Amino acid sequence: MTEVGATCYNLVIMKVVIVGAGAVGYQLAKQLISENKDVVLIEKNPDTARKVQEFLDCMVVTGEGTNHEVLRQAGTGTADYFVAATDSDEVNMIACGIVSSEFQVRAKIARVRNFDYHSSRLSEKRFLGIDFVVNPEIEAARAIMRAVDFGAVSDIMVFEQSQVQIRTIVVERDGPLSGHSLQELSHILPGTFLVAVVIRDNHYMIPSGETRLQGGDILYIVANADDFDRIFAHIGKGRHSLKRVILVGGGRIGQQVASHILGDERQTLFQRVTQRITGHEKRMLKIVDRDYQRCKTLIDRFPDALVINADISDDGAFEEQHFTNSDLVIAATENQELNIVTALYAKSLGVKRSVVLVNRAGYAPIAAQLGIDVPVSQKNAIVTTILRFIRSGAVRSIHTISDGRIEAIELTVATDSRASGRAIQDLPLPKDSLIVALERDGESLVPGGSNVIRSNDHLVVVVKKEHADKVQEIFTR
Repeated sequence: MTEVGATCYNLVIMKVVIVGAGAVGYQLAKQLISENKDVVLIEKNPDTARKVQEFLDCMVVTGEGTNHEVLRQAGTGTADYFVAATDSDEVNMIACGIVSSEFQVRAKIARVRNFDYHSSRLSEKRFLGIDFVVNPEIEAARAIMRAVDFGAVSDIMVFEQSQVQIRTIVVERDGPLSGHSLQELSHILPGTFLVAVVIRDNHYMIPSGETRLQGGDILYIVANADDFDRIFAHIGKGRHSLKRVILVGGGRIGQQVASHILGDERQTLFQRVTQRITGHEKRMLKIVDRDYQRCKTLIDRFPDALVINADISDDGAFEEQHFTNSDLVIAATENQELNIVTALYAKSLGVKRSVVLVNRAGYAPIAAQLGIDVPVSQKNAIVTTILRFIRSGAVRSIHTISDGRIEAIELTVATDSRASGRAIQDLPLPKDSLIVALERDGESLVPGGSNVIRSNDHLVVVVKKEHADKVQEIFTR
């Protein structure tokens, strides 16, 4: 795991046209602008367009994303990617269809929330010329399900080809880690690990061995699964059986999560009986939702769950339903503040682990510092998915850190890349870039300056977002 020096490259600037300056469109534009992409936003609401123009350094066109003249004014004909991210599935799909028939664009991406549309596999059929369909609720649900599968101990980043993971630890004030340097940390915590990033007071740093930890710091640690088990056990967050689960919020995201927790609800009666006979452990799920009609739907869809029609914010809701015996609370309502408060209250009653859904990316670190085990940002989930598609090819996966200001990129070294055959210490990577994992022929290597990069090596690189393209070019061209 090593850090290398800086250099500059003349890169071809990618152009992206985005329709919709709402939460997703704004966040995606902000991320791409910070990576020096040429971004054009199309927004039909004049007030929203004017506000966005004040905060983002990009061209903003006021008008309908389905209007040919507006698309032309935005320069869609010279765009590499077109992203339709309005709140209307139909507008997004029609916009992509118009672009597909009228302009030469490399790929069209549509944000589609309706599960009926999504389940019809639009992306596979290239319906209306759409190359990639992304669903915010599905991406958020996947992030929640991944956290549950790994014990809901912390936020987790996993990679396709690398055995390492990146997880977070919050340094408790007056806790065992506070006041120690990173050099000393290697003698306090068990296993082999690297602290790749430290978030302090909403600012990030690429730390050195002399960096001294403070209460409230969020550490992004790189290690394998076994070492993480030892690390978390050492700080009192060892794995618990998460058999008894409370799910607060039975909306679209909640239903996806419930389906995962209970297993495929389409199983036959014979398959369910067989699982019981063979001793297959099933989770016991309680779903709490304030909407009576939705609860009736949940009862029909999830007959193995206990569905409770209640407002979780009412006094005594937890005690009345005996929730204090539960192992995990998942708060996935549309109210992020309610999710955080609900999870914190559940933990105060003895619930061991908590996962909460937040809408604003900036709420995730705040929730973690308050004691939430796994905060999941819906915006980050969808933006990361779109970024992964845009950078497809040698890039296998992307994870964002510190509200997107840092990225962990997993990539495969191309045969004709300028890095192939060179030692890591001789690579002209941007300053503060860290190669944190190297996988070769199924073997994990600890990357050091003398390691020579080979074609088809799988790397995980932590890099500032503005340098992501430079890093990708070094290893993939």
